[in-house]
Amino acid sequence: MRFEQFLIGNAARHAAKTALVTDRKRLSYGEFDDLSSRLAAALAKAGVKRNDRVLVFMDNCWEAAVSIFAILKAGATFSPINASTKADKLAYIIDDCEAAAILTQAKLMPVVADARAQSSGKADIFVASTAAPNGQSPAGAVPFEGCLSAEATPVPHGGIDVDLAMLIYTSGSTGRPKGVMMTHRNIDAASESITTYLRNEHDDIILNVLPLAFDYGLYQLLMAIRLGATLVLEKSFAFPHAIFERIREEGVTGFPLVPTMAAMILQMRDLEPGFLPSLRYLSNTAAALPPPHIARLRELFPGARLYSMYGLTECKRCTYLPPEELDRRPGSVGIAIPNTEAFVVNDEGSRVPPGVPGELVIRGPHVMQGYWRNDVATERMLRPGPNPWEKVLYTGDLFQTDEEGFLYFVGRKDDIIKTRGEKVAPKEVETVLHAHPGIAEAVVIGMPDPVLGHAIAALVVRTDPDLTDKDIIRHCTRHLEDFMVPKIIEFRTELPKTDTGKVSRRLAAETMEPAQ
Repeated sequence: MRFEQFLIGNAARHAAKTALVTDRKRLSYGEFDDLSSRLAAALAKAGVKRNDRVLVFMDNCWEAAVSIFAILKAGATFSPINASTKADKLAYIIDDCEAAAILTQAKLMPVVADARAQSSGKADIFVASTAAPNGQSPAGAVPFEGCLSAEATPVPHGGIDVDLAMLIYTSGSTGRPKGVMMTHRNIDAASESITTYLRNEHDDIILNVLPLAFDYGLYQLLMAIRLGATLVLEKSFAFPHAIFERIREEGVTGFPLVPTMAAMILQMRDLEPGFLPSLRYLSNTAAALPPPHIARLRELFPGARLYSMYGLTECKRCTYLPPEELDRRPGSVGIAIPNTEAFVVNDEGSRVPPGVPGELVIRGPHVMQGYWRNDVATERMLRPGPNPWEKVLYTGDLFQTDEEGFLYFVGRKDDIIKTRGEKVAPKEVETVLHAHPGIAEAVVIGMPDPVLGHAIAALVVRTDPDLTDKDIIRHCTRHLEDFMVPKIIEFRTELPKTDTGKVSRRLAAETMEPAQ
């Protein structure tokens, strides 16, 4: 079914239950359903039609959540855009997807105005408040207040579950961003699978600090609405103690993390084990947690299940490690999520035996339809599968399995470093670096070298100010083959990250000084 039906159904069953908590507003399911219906009617009246693309250019606020479901109720396709996106990239997205409308905040209107001036598109603009940064009402924009006071009449769009529900743009780290096409059926399948293995319940209270423009953050909203659960929406993890207090106040049961958040938590010295007793589970994706970080998180949160996961925008989630397997396989990202299949192949597309690295391939109803109007990129990722009627997702990531089929991330195919004629996966070196008690975070890259081809370089954030580069090299020498030991160590106060908080190998390489 179409995904907005989950909101409509839960509002009918328990209208008074809290659906969304933000710093400015609490919405019950009845209020959430009503507001999104009113906005949907306003969008339709403004000319938004079935299958039109509508951008949601906002930070984590109640208006963004309402906008997403309003767009679905209007029969259109929502595209969440990170609030830190600059005008040139926003202009590209407006033109690429031929956006019919942009739902934004007054504080972001200068960026929207600049983007529209650069683009050929003429999208209507709906603004979540009338006060712009200069105190003036944005010219030519429709204020939310008027939309939300309109009659909540249903929009008879006639859409079905194979229509596009969302178009989510990749970060564009290797070029222009690509729009990943997901139908209602795709997100239904993905959210059902994830809530199944996380053992989510309708009484869960999930706290999300990750941007709704990041699919990991977005799915916290989609999963909560699917379940009839409560989502506590925060804007960032910049002040962890404030987030911890929020968890205690709201009785939060689920807390999704990324590795940078885990590293921040583990650097805090004033936390006692069990200090957030309401938590039932923690989850991690974006990048694998180093095994030492997993061990320390389990000490801090003894009552919570910890899920290590792996995924990518093109299918949302690929694998998860059942918490009971953590002690046996702390370095694994697990097995395929329910109702999907994950396997490893060589360059010819044949499955490889355990212990042999190859490319991870994903089958399942959650796999994207392709990239928006980009056939070349689509054909590279979606290729014929084991059966004549299907295409499967080639992830571009190198994995290997153990004898029982559990998967281990080796590295991105493009990230492999060739040094002294050998191939080095940065992840393997990073795992050793993270095992050192004086290191909080580390990222490994290859630096051009006239003798070695590439030299292994490590950017390190240390917790021990007395730790030296020689200490780190000695540590690596004890645990790695000689050609894998970093030749360059550079200390940083923080590592370069993407908008979603993921450590960026590309940005790290760009910030390194060339070897003399």
